[in-house]
This record gives sequence, structure tokens and C-alpha cells, in this order.
Amino acid sequence: MDVVWRGLAGAALGLLLIWLVLISVLLLAGRGYERPGLRELLRLLPDLLRLLKRLAGDRNLPRGVRVRLWLLLAYLAMPIDIIPDFIPVIGYADDAIIVALALRSVARRAGVGAMRQHWPGTPGGLAAVLHAAGIPGRPD
Repeated sequence: MDVVWRGLAGAALGLLLIWLVLISVLLLAGRGYERPGLRELLRLLPDLLRLLKRLAGDRNLPRGVRVRLWLLLAYLAMPIDIIPDFIPVIGYADDAIIVALALRSVARRAGVGAMRQHWPGTPGGLAAVLHAAGIPGRPD
């Protein structure tokens, strides 16, 4: 029985460590400039999901980019996350980090031009998404 408790304590400690790393990444990523607030980004969520779907279906993009996007969409659709969504404030941190990393990766590989081409919303909305992902909003 002692082995079970040690295993559970080790797993809890490991999860706490992962959680602290994710929080640190969020805090470090937010330094230096002001990013759009959560309320503004939530308004852009439908356009962002359409962008991800359109990019994932674009056969002109490299296969690796499309695979990353489909994996991102699958991760976002899964009910199980690194940090459960029911935990206040922090629950969506893992989703935000993973989306930002995926968008940054897509912009580097496929180009911001592809993102501009498939963006269904306003130019200001795209600028906010690019800014939130840490992508310079420059044309290709």
C-alpha cells in the first residue's frame, strides 16, 4: 500500500511541476508588450477555428503544417487536457499555449500570407490573433 501512495504522490508532484512550468511560460510570454485581452480573443474564437480548419484543408500547404493543424483541432476537441478546463483561470492556459505555438509554427512554415488568405474575419481581428501568438504582422 505504501508503494501506491508513493506513486500517487509522485504523479501529483509531477503534475504540479508541469503546471508550474506552463504558468511560467505564460508569464514569460506576456512580458514586454500588451496582448489582446481574453474577452477580445473570445470574440475572435469562431474566426480562429474557421482559420485553423481552412488551413488544415489547404492542399497547397506542406503536409507537416496540415498534420499539425489537424492534431491541434483534435486536441482542442478532446475533453481531456493537460490542465483541466474547470480549474479557474489556469484551465485554459494549456489550450492558449498550444494554439499560440501551433500558429507560430504554421506562420513560420507556411507564411503569414497563407494565414491572411484564409482569415474569415476583419484585418484587425487577424492582427490581434497574430499579436497574441507572438507573430509579427508583416506581409510575406
